Amino acid sequence: MLSLLIWLPILGAAIVALLPARFSTKQIRKSAVWISGGVLLWTAWLLTQFNLTDPGLQFSEYLPWLERLGLNYELGVDGLSLVLLVLNSLLTWIAAFSSGEETDRPRLYFSMLLLISGGVAGAFMAQNLLLFFLFYELELVPFYLLISIWGGEKRSYAAIKFLIYTAVSGAMILAGFLGLVLLTGTDFSYQSVLGQTLPIGLQVVLLGLITIGFGIKIPLVPFHTWLPDTYVAASTPIALLLGGVLAKLGTYGVFRFGLQLFPQAWSILSPYLATWAAISILYGAMAAIAQKDIKRMVAYSSIGHMGYVLLGAAAATPLALVGAVSQMAAHGLILALLFHLVGLIEKKVGSRELDVLNGLLNPIRGLPSVSSLLILGAMASAGIPGLAGFIAEFLVFQGSYVVFPWQTLLAVIGTGLTAVYFVILLNRTCFGKLDSASAYYPKVLWFEQLPAVVLAVLIVFLGVQPSWLVCWTEATTTAIVATLPLNTPQIALDPSRQVQ
Repeated sequence: MLSLLIWLPILGAAIVALLPARFSTKQIRKSAVWISGGVLLWTAWLLTQFNLTDPGLQFSEYLPWLERLGLNYELGVDGLSLVLLVLNSLLTWIAAFSSGEETDRPRLYFSMLLLISGGVAGAFMAQNLLLFFLFYELELVPFYLLISIWGGEKRSYAAIKFLIYTAVSGAMILAGFLGLVLLTGTDFSYQSVLGQTLPIGLQVVLLGLITIGFGIKIPLVPFHTWLPDTYVAASTPIALLLGGVLAKLGTYGVFRFGLQLFPQAWSILSPYLATWAAISILYGAMAAIAQKDIKRMVAYSSIGHMGYVLLGAAAATPLALVGAVSQMAAHGLILALLFHLVGLIEKKVGSRELDVLNGLLNPIRGLPSVSSLLILGAMASAGIPGLAGFIAEFLVFQGSYVVFPWQTLLAVIGTGLTAVYFVILLNRTCFGKLDSASAYYPKVLWFEQLPAVVLAVLIVFLGVQPSWLVCWTEATTTAIVATLPLNTPQIALDPSRQVQ
């Protein structure tokens, strides 16, 4: 059941890459859309088979591979990874669907998209440290090619910078994994190393190494400098995957291989991690306020919103952990919506500069539907009640305040600053009068804005009915909290008062 989520897109990538020359770009794109759509449907079916009350691994698969190295094919899904699998499948389909039929070298382009989908899915499901590392690194080359070949201005610089930072991230994570296995005397199976005890000093060193490695991928300050250059240089579908999916590999890794493997060390480092999260939140917001390029503004906003996830993980209360996982999903949807809309604005207007854009909400000569969706996306990112971003941030704040009150208050200030830069964005782009009487922008076709409509519907639905967002992960996060040292105040979810 799980292997299909890996090997269907990888096999599809091979098929697309080997299609005969007589196939047009349109036909190749349709093939990728159908393959990614099939993966999305299979992931949706997996949701219907998932047991919400079981906190452990489900649909587990095991196949001996290189046993002398400790590398075996072990897969499993729990409440922590299931939501991210759905997000990966959805955003891959949207990226394939929104890629233009004028794409150069379509076989290579769409095969790389599908290869990334399989690699990311494998990382989310891997229950072997080496297997996770292989899938974690698998996306490195496809993303590098997608940025360096189909990117915009300064794409070569951005792609090389991405490659270097990601390689350093992988090296640090691998060093942490090797140290853990050598010191505990176990193999690389996740279940073998889970629960193993080491001297607290060694735990702190290994946890620090692994957390910094994943912090580069998220990214968190000061390891964030690759993000704005890479997101801006990447084409819209690739930026959508970078922010919506790739960053979640970092936060997922912090949960799975930091919090769960080193609970004692986590309780020691958690105050510093919470402070790190607060700094990233404030820095991301203030950097976004200073931007004139709306794509760069959205890119910097991602730094702050990923900080909420780290804050929830640092607090490690049931409410905070549920909120952190929900924030990963909500942020993926919201960021994908914003990047898609920014791409449409650039395509129709020819600019992303705040000093150039104006009056796009004009119902006759502007882009009213795109502007309306942009307003909704900005409100969701700012945490307006009734949208998916609100419940995630609210749960993080409520769960972390009793543990780290000052850091939580700083994060709340960051939420206010988020509203500031999105008000600047909307005021400059959507409102006011068009500068030129001759500014009649091309009409936005239905299929161009269909991905944005799908994302907007999900954001509104999960905001109005947040239990559909949090129910998948409650059992797993509650079980994680039960394994932590009881040296910090905990807030338990009352089963009789589920989030509605």
